[in-house]
Amino acid sequence: MRVSPLSPRKSFMRKGILYATFCYTAWGLFPLYFKALHEVPSFEILLHRMVWALAFLALVLTWRKQWSWLRSVLQQPKLLLGFAFSALLLSTNWFIYIWAINSGRILDASLGYFMTPLVSVLLGFVLLKERLRKVQWIAVACAALGVLWLTFQTGHPPWIGLVLAMTFGVYGLMRKTAALGALEGLSLETMMLFPFAAAYLIFLGIQNQTHFLHSTTTEQALLLALGPITAIPLLLFAAAARRIPMATLGLLQYISPSLQLLLGVLLYQEQFSSDRLLGFIGIWLGLFLYSADGLRMTFRAKQAA
Repeated sequence: MRVSPLSPRKSFMRKGILYATFCYTAWGLFPLYFKALHEVPSFEILLHRMVWALAFLALVLTWRKQWSWLRSVLQQPKLLLGFAFSALLLSTNWFIYIWAINSGRILDASLGYFMTPLVSVLLGFVLLKERLRKVQWIAVACAALGVLWLTFQTGHPPWIGLVLAMTFGVYGLMRKTAALGALEGLSLETMMLFPFAAAYLIFLGIQNQTHFLHSTTTEQALLLALGPITAIPLLLFAAAARRIPMATLGLLQYISPSLQLLLGVLLYQEQFSSDRLLGFIGIWLGLFLYSADGLRMTFRAKQAA
C-alpha cells in the first residue's frame, strides 16, 4: 500500500510543531543546565550568556551574509531606544531565572512562565486597547485569585513568578510590534548588552575574581556553550511562530513550565504543599479556560473560512 506524501502545507506545519516542541523542551530542561553551573555566581553566568550569545549570533549572521540590516538600524534612534529597553527586559528576565534556579526556586520560576500568557493578554488590554472576551476575563480572574492565595499563604506575593511573567510578557509585546525579525532583533539586543558584559568580565579577570579561570574544564565548556544554548531555541521559536497557528503555539508553550515543575518536585525535591498546589490550580484553571477559548475561536474562524 502506497503512502501519499504530505502536502507542502502539512509538511510546513509539521516542521513548525517540531521546532516549537524542541524549543519549549529545551527551555523546560534549562534547570539541569544551570544547576550544573551552581558554583558560578548567577550574575557571572548572565554575563557569559550575553557575550557568547552574541558570538554565536555573529557567526550565524556571517554564514547567512545577513549584516546589511545593521546600517539602516543604526540610523534610527527611536528603534535603537526601543531595543535598548527590550534588551534590559531580556537581561532582567535571564538573571532572575538563573538566580531562581540556583537558589532552589524552580517552582517559582515555573509559576512565572505559567502566568506569562495571561499576563500577555492583560498587557494587550491595557497597552494595545485590545478587547477581552468574557472567558478571557474569567481566565485572568482565576489566575489573579491563584496569585492572591499564594500571597496569603506565604505572607508575600510570588515576586519571582510575577517578575518573570511581567518582563517576558512586556518583552514579547515589544518584539511583536518590532520592525526587526527574530535573528536581527536578538542580535541587536545582545550587541547592546555585550559592551557592559565584556567590560565587567574583563574587570573580574583583572581582579582575579572571575570563576571562569578557576572553574573545571566542564564548567568552562558549559559557559562557552551558553551562546548556542541561548540562541538556538529562540531562533526555532521564531521559525515555529511563522509556521503554526498561535493557538497551537500557545498550547505547546506549557511544555516548558510543566517540565520545570516536574524537575523541581521530582528531581530537586522542592516543597510543593497542598496549600501551594491550590494557588497553582487557580492559575492552571485560568490557562485551561484561556486555551479552550483560543481553540474555540480558531475553530470558528476555520468554519467561517
